[in-house]
Amino acid sequence: MFKHLLAPISGDSITKSELNQVVSLASKDSAKITLVYVSDPIGPYMYADSTSSIVISEQEHQKACNEFAKKLFDKARAQIPAEVLIDTVHVFHPNIADGIIDTAKSVGADVICMVSHKRSGLKGLFLRSESHEVILHSHLPVLVLNA
Repeated sequence: MFKHLLAPISGDSITKSELNQVVSLASKDSAKITLVYVSDPIGPYMYADSTSSIVISEQEHQKACNEFAKKLFDKARAQIPAEVLIDTVHVFHPNIADGIIDTAKSVGADVICMVSHKRSGLKGLFLRSESHEVILHSHLPVLVLNA
């Protein structure tokens, strides 16, 4: 059915359960999985764990983002069986949803697998999820995983 799945990850968006669903889907057709992490290219003035008000340089911001992405990829890879073909992509994009969609096109994915935060009502109206944005703007199929 699918030969190349793109699975966006972040610090809180994809759990072992969702990752297992992506792996199960990939295993059925020996599909490749590409994990993508999208970072904002513009760094904050300071990071939350910093006690000073020193401005963070672009290079320091990129280094911190690369280190964080590596930790996320390592954590995800540890949960995926060795026989599953995995690739990782860390991109810098000012809009997460557009970064995901652009990455799916550039790596040749044929489906995007995402987790929904299941926001409804006013919360859903004001705090739209990245999954919702990707569904609205992607020309590829988007598979929303059940959390």
